[in-house]
Amino acid sequence: MFKEQVLRLMDRAEEQIQGKLKEIDGIIDRNQWKVISAFQKHKVSDFHFAGSTGYGYNDRGREVLDLVYADVFGAEAALVRPHFVSGTHTISTALFGVLRPGDGLLMITGRPYDTLHKVIGKQGDGLGSLQDFGIGYDEVPLLDDGRPDYSEIARRITPQTKVIGIQRSRGYSWRPSFTVEQIGEMVRFVKEVRSDLIVFVDNCYGEFTELREPTEAGADLIAGSLIKNPGGGLAASGGYIAGKSKYVELASYRLTAPGIGGEVGAMLGTTRSIYQGLFLAPHLVGQAVKGSVFAASVFEQLGFVTHPRWQDPRTDLIQAIRFSGPEHLIAFVQGIQQAAAVDSHVVPEPWDMPGYEHPVIMAAGTFISGGSLELSADAPIREPYIAYMQGGLTYSHCKMGVLTALQNMIDRGLLPEI
Repeated sequence: MFKEQVLRLMDRAEEQIQGKLKEIDGIIDRNQWKVISAFQKHKVSDFHFAGSTGYGYNDRGREVLDLVYADVFGAEAALVRPHFVSGTHTISTALFGVLRPGDGLLMITGRPYDTLHKVIGKQGDGLGSLQDFGIGYDEVPLLDDGRPDYSEIARRITPQTKVIGIQRSRGYSWRPSFTVEQIGEMVRFVKEVRSDLIVFVDNCYGEFTELREPTEAGADLIAGSLIKNPGGGLAASGGYIAGKSKYVELASYRLTAPGIGGEVGAMLGTTRSIYQGLFLAPHLVGQAVKGSVFAASVFEQLGFVTHPRWQDPRTDLIQAIRFSGPEHLIAFVQGIQQAAAVDSHVVPEPWDMPGYEHPVIMAAGTFISGGSLELSADAPIREPYIAYMQGGLTYSHCKMGVLTALQNMIDRGLLPEI
C-alpha cells in the first residue's frame, strides 16, 4: 500500500513517540474511569435509553443524561441535547442566554473562530446577532508569544462588560491552544478585576484531552459539540452546555423558550447513542490525540513546522502543519480524504463555505457528517498555508491518513524521495 521509504519514516516516528503514547494512555484510563463513575452514581440503566416524543415531558433518560454530563465536567448543571445543530449554535445559545442589551462581551484570546463572527455581528446588521441586539463586543489580541495580554485585558474591562470569552482551541490561527491550567489562570485574573464577571469557554475539540475540564478550573460556563469529542463518534447531532446552574438555566431558555427551558425536548431515539458516545469518548479522543502526535513527528522529520510539536503538551485534537504553498496544502488535505473509509473517491477542492472569510478546503470522509472526532483536515486557502488535522476514531486510521497524505505529496512531485 505504501512505499518502503514511507513505512521507514512511520517506524522512526513510532519509535520516537512511544513515551508520549504511554502518557496519553494514562489520561485515557483516568477519564474513562471518571465517565463510568458518573454513570454508576446516577444508576444509568437500559430504560434510560428509551426515546420520547411530543413535548418529551418526564423523559428520565434526558434528565439523567444532564446529571451525568454535569458530574463528568465538574459542573453544577448541564444541558445536553440533539437539538443543537452545531458547536456554533451551542455557543450562540449560551451567549444569548446570559447576555442582555447593553451588556458587553470581551474575548480575551484574540479573534474567535470564523463561524462566530456572524454570531457577534455588528450593530444594525438585521441578522439578530449579538451586536444587532445592542450587546457590545470587544476583543484583546494575544501577545506575540500566544499568551493573553493581561494588562490590556484589565484595561478593556468596562462597567458594561458582563461576559469574558475564552476560546480553548486555536481555530484557524498559529497560536497554542490553551491548557486547562492556563484557562484557570485567566479565570483567576478576571475575577480579581471584577468578581461578578461570567467566564465562558468555548470548549470545542478539548474535551477529555486532559484530566480536568475548564469548569473544574473556575469557568462559569462551557459549551461544545457532540459531533466532536464528547459524542464519541456515535452522537449524530447535538451539543452540550455545562456550568453554574443559573447560567445553564438561562441558556436553556434560549434553546427552547422562557419558562420552558430544559424541562421539555423529545429525544426521538437519540439517547442511547449519546450515552454510549460519552462512554466511548475518553478512549476515542485518546486515539485521535495519538494520531496528532504521530503526524507531528512524521512531518517534523521532513523539516516542516508543526504546532504543537510532537513532544508538546496536548489540550485539544488539532494538529497544525505549515506548508510552503497552496499546492502542498491541497495535496495534504486531499490525501487525508483518500484514506477515508467513507467517500474516499471524492476529491475535495477549495470553495467559499458559508461562515468563512476565505475559500476553505475540507477533507471529511466521515460516518457523521461534519464529525470532527473522525479523521478530517481542513484549511483556509490563505497565507501562511496551514493545514489543520484533527480526529481519528482509531490510531491505525490516523496513521493511514498521515501516510496517504505524505505519499500523495511525493507522487505529485511536491516532496523529494525520502
